[in-house]
Amino acid sequence: MSSIRRYLTFVRPYRWQIFGTILIGLLKFGIPLLVPLLLKYVIDDIIGGNLSNAEKLHQLYWIMGGTFVIFAVLRPPIEYFRQYYAQWVSSKVLYDIRSKLFDHLQRLSLRFYSNTRAGEVISRIINDVEQTKTFVVTGLMNVWLDTMTIIISIVIMFTMDVPLTIVSIILFPVYAFSVKYFYARLRDLTRKRSQALAEVQGHLHERVQGISVIRSFAIEEHEQKRFDKQNNNFLTKALNHTSWNAKTFAVVNTVTDLAPLLVIGYAAYEVINGQMKIGTMVAFVTYIDRLYNPLRRLVNSSTTLTQSLASMDRVFELLDEPYDIVDKKDAVECQQVKGRVTFDDVTFAYNDDEPSVLHNVNLDVQAGQSIAFVGMSGGGKSTLISLIPRFYDVTSGRILLDGIDIREYKARSLRDKIGMVLQDSLLFSETVRENILLGKPDATEEEVYEAARAANAHDFILGLPEGYDTKVGERGVKLSGGQKQRIAIARVFLKNPPILVFDEATSALDLESEHLIQEALEHLAKDRTTFIVAHRLSTITHVDKIVLLEHGKIVETGTHEELMNKKGHYYDLFNVQQLDVM
Repeated sequence: MSSIRRYLTFVRPYRWQIFGTILIGLLKFGIPLLVPLLLKYVIDDIIGGNLSNAEKLHQLYWIMGGTFVIFAVLRPPIEYFRQYYAQWVSSKVLYDIRSKLFDHLQRLSLRFYSNTRAGEVISRIINDVEQTKTFVVTGLMNVWLDTMTIIISIVIMFTMDVPLTIVSIILFPVYAFSVKYFYARLRDLTRKRSQALAEVQGHLHERVQGISVIRSFAIEEHEQKRFDKQNNNFLTKALNHTSWNAKTFAVVNTVTDLAPLLVIGYAAYEVINGQMKIGTMVAFVTYIDRLYNPLRRLVNSSTTLTQSLASMDRVFELLDEPYDIVDKKDAVECQQVKGRVTFDDVTFAYNDDEPSVLHNVNLDVQAGQSIAFVGMSGGGKSTLISLIPRFYDVTSGRILLDGIDIREYKARSLRDKIGMVLQDSLLFSETVRENILLGKPDATEEEVYEAARAANAHDFILGLPEGYDTKVGERGVKLSGGQKQRIAIARVFLKNPPILVFDEATSALDLESEHLIQEALEHLAKDRTTFIVAHRLSTITHVDKIVLLEHGKIVETGTHEELMNKKGHYYDLFNVQQLDVM
């Protein structure tokens, strides 16, 4: 399906509003078409007529009075409603498209986001969607109105003088060929320019987020050169587009400028030979303006429509991004969960052409047990726990929840039963209260307070400038690491899930914050199945089972005491950390 046909599916719900806007527009564009006829009548029938001066003035007053009423009283509200409804429809269509895109983005897997820069995604949702607005206002309204204006003008001109009308439109085929020739390539150049702009925006988005890194390494000049390279790439694409666009206007406008000259010359010849009245010539030349002004607008429309179509292609390219995690047709809601999780011969690779990160992992976790995954970085710990909420699907093998393959459940209902606290828990830039409410959007005020108390966060929140209504800034920048973690834990308390996942939730904190958070986590984990990825082994000595992963394989399992008595890899790792502490 072409981009235009797909776009029309968003337009279709507003087809009657568009039809009404076009009808209003016909009145708006049709009223000025009376002016050439008025000129002809005034010159030939009033000024040049066989009437007394008193009769001429009487007719002039009546005709001008009626015309004044039309232009001063009827036309302003027509113009208002045409503009209002044109913008109303286009804004509603853009709203629907952005809503669809955001829903689509929320369904895409983490694999997509790991391979795509956020700035490029934002560029498509903001810039490209905005560019498609032209298709509604221009393509579905103004183009038709200009076309109808041209047709009506030609019909009126034919009734006035057939040969002169033929002279007026003799260059139409040249115009049509020029538009078709130039705009075929312009669409491709527009798409390349839009992509280059998205790359600049993506680069800029990353650098704005990482400005502290740039400052700390004093690499402003280096980053300026890198930005200049991206910016220059966009400049090149923009100038190529501008050059071709300028050629288009030069050729097409030359055609639309030559046609009136032919008409003036031929009409003057007819008047000199007595074959045409002066009023008819003046009216005809005026109609030429009414005829070629819409043509010039169509040239401009062609340019903006080309940009709009290129943006459509990019919007639908994003919408066509496939989902890695898809619910089965007969998937069921995940409702009553006891919490037993079984890894049955699980193997996983991020991409088909890459080596596996996990190899034949087998592990049975009973309901209510706490399991800690330990090992060197890159061993597959975080990858393994990301499979539980189906951020990714296993390459082979299966993960069972209470004896049922998690792929049998609807993904969102499965994730609703899992609470996660990560090392870098993201907070949105809204208030503390709104960030906690992410765990349960319909929670009461008292439930929010209880969750915060359970997470050892209530006291410090009350000490903030506006308490629970304090805005935390982008990514929680106004809070310390420990404060962010406690708010993240509070929203998991509020969610109250049967399964918990802690991914190095305390590894980057000071000892005081770690103590408060560790206390909150232990309170949270009581009577729940809990998975912990730990860097500091001293924080997981109390868990029911410790699993040591190396190179994606389980090499040791057992309690802290069992593994220490075994004196294997875990024993060595634990002792090394104890020596580091000393």
